[in-house]
Amino acid sequence: MNITELESEKLEKAANMLKAIAHPMRIAILSFLEGDTKLTVTEIHERLGIEQSTTSHHLGILKDKGVLCSQRDGKNTFYFLKHESLSKLVDCIDQCTCDE
Repeated sequence: MNITELESEKLEKAANMLKAIAHPMRIAILSFLEGDTKLTVTEIHERLGIEQSTTSHHLGILKDKGVLCSQRDGKNTFYFLKHESLSKLVDCIDQCTCDE
């Protein structure tokens, strides 16, 4: 494998992660999980104010694309950012404005 192939794979993975994040509810989920925070599906769905099944769907997408990790503890599954540096995306979005 050469450098070009490695870069291509890395860029493809980054693009897929960004696509997964590019939804208002998923951006909100990332903001809830900043700073090493771990939350359950129930805690996240209550904060979002949407159905638990919809929350699970969004969490599944984020986990599948390598944005989130999960850890089971008894009956609960806790979700957290796979890479804490992803919280910088939330900070950037928060500071960026699209005022016309």
